[in-house]
Amino acid sequence: MTKKKFYVSTPIYYPNDIPHLGHAYTTIAADALSRWQKLLGKDVFFLTGTDEHGKKLQNAAESKGLKPKEFIDKIVPKFKEAWKKLNINYSYFIRTTDKSHEDVVSKVLQKVYDSGEIYKGTYSGLYCTSCEAYYTEQDAPSLKCPVHESKLEKLEEESYFFKLSKYQNFLLDLYKKNPDFISPKGKRKEVINRVKEGLKDLSISRSSFNWGVPLPFDKTHVTYVWFDALLNYYSATRLGKNKKYWPADVHLIGKDILWFHTVYWPAMLKSAGIELPKKVFAHGWWTVLNKKMGKSAGNAIKIDELISYAGTDATRYFLLRQTPFGDDGDFSKETLIEKYNQELANKLGNLVSRVSTLAEKYGLKESISVLSSAKIFESVEKYLENLEFDKALNEIFSFIDSCNEYIQQKKPWETKDSKVLYELSNAIKDISILLSPFIPETSEKISKVFNFPLTLKALKTPLKITKIKKSPILFEKIK
Repeated sequence: MTKKKFYVSTPIYYPNDIPHLGHAYTTIAADALSRWQKLLGKDVFFLTGTDEHGKKLQNAAESKGLKPKEFIDKIVPKFKEAWKKLNINYSYFIRTTDKSHEDVVSKVLQKVYDSGEIYKGTYSGLYCTSCEAYYTEQDAPSLKCPVHESKLEKLEEESYFFKLSKYQNFLLDLYKKNPDFISPKGKRKEVINRVKEGLKDLSISRSSFNWGVPLPFDKTHVTYVWFDALLNYYSATRLGKNKKYWPADVHLIGKDILWFHTVYWPAMLKSAGIELPKKVFAHGWWTVLNKKMGKSAGNAIKIDELISYAGTDATRYFLLRQTPFGDDGDFSKETLIEKYNQELANKLGNLVSRVSTLAEKYGLKESISVLSSAKIFESVEKYLENLEFDKALNEIFSFIDSCNEYIQQKKPWETKDSKVLYELSNAIKDISILLSPFIPETSEKISKVFNFPLTLKALKTPLKITKIKKSPILFEKIK
C-alpha cells in the first residue's frame, strides 16, 4: 500500500549571520510536525535551507571584503550545525545558489514571460534592503521600514514587472474556497482586506546590482529575490524522487513574510500553471524580556546560548509549550528553567524515575490499565492537525499528572503491587511515544529503559513485560 505523503517547509533563512532563536522556533515546529506525521505512518518530506541572493547579501559580503558566494559558504554550515544541535531531522537542505534551483527559476520566469504576464517598465518607489521588499507611502508614512524602522531607499530604475494586479479576483476566490490556505484565522482577514484594496504589478527584476539569477530573457537584469526565493519550495521537488511530494501540505513562516507567501506565491504559481500549496501558517514573533529581538538590539539569542540553559529537549519543549503557535511569545531564561524544573524534571522525570526503580525491584505483572491514552492520542492528533502544539503538550502533561496522582494513590512502594507498576509502565510507554516528536532524545532514553519502540503500533499495543532497570536521571534540577 502506498503511504500518504506529507510535505512541510520552513522559510529559507538569510545566511547574513549565524542562526538564532527566531530561526530555531520555526525549524523546531517543522521538525515536531514532521516527526508526528512520520509517527502516523506518512511518507514525509521536510524542507529547510538558505536564501542566498539579493542586495542585502551582496552588501554583507562586500563589508567583509568577500565575494557573495565566499561569504555565504562560510555561514551556511553554521545553519546545518545549529539544526544538528537542535536534533532537527530535515529531509533536504536547499540553497538558492544550487544550480538545480536556479534552473527552475529560469524555466518558470521564461514560462510566465512567454504567457505575456511579464513586461518591461520603470520602477519608482521605496525599498528596504533588509526586507528585500517594496513599500508604498501608505505602508510607511514616516518613510521608515515598518519592520526594521530603518530609512527606506528611494529607487528609480528600469525593471520587469509581473502582472500581479490581474490576480486579485483569483486570490480572493482562493481564500474563500480554501479557508485554511491562510492560517491562523486572524491573519487571513488581514490579507483579504489588503487584497480587496487592489494589487499593483510587482517589480521582479533589478539592474543596479548583479547578485542573483539572471532573467532568461534579459541577462542585464537579475531576478527580484522573492520571485527567486519562493520557488525553492517547488524546485526542491523537481529532483529525482522528490517530485512526488508537490504540492506542499504546509509552509511554516513568520508573520512578517505572510504577504509574500499568500499573495505573490499563489499568483506566481497560477501564472506558471503549477498546483498551489495547501496551507501557509504564519506564527508569531518572540520578544526577549518583552523587547523586540534583533541584531541591532543586541538580544538575538544564538543557538549555543539557547541550548546552554537547559539542553536541547527542554528548549524544544519550552518553545512549543510556552505560547500558542500563531501568537507572539516572550522568552526569558528564568521561565525556561522554571518550566524545565516544574514540568520536565518534577512531573515527567520523577514519574519515570519512581516507576523504573520500583519495576526493577518488584517486576511487572500484566494488567488491564485504567490509565488509557486512547483519548489523549485522539486529542493530540486533532490539535496537531491545526498546529496547536501547546494544546497537544498540555493534553499529554495532563495525562502525566493523572499518572502521578495514580502512583500516589496506589503507593506501590508499600504494596509492592506489580500490576500497578505494569499499568504505570504502560502509560509511560504511551507518554514517551506521544512526546517523541517534541523531545525525541528523552523519549529514546525512556524507550530503552522500558524496552519498547517509538512507533504507532507500540502506542496501540500493551507493553511487553521485560526486565526493567532503574532509569538514569532524565532532567537534573537546575537551581
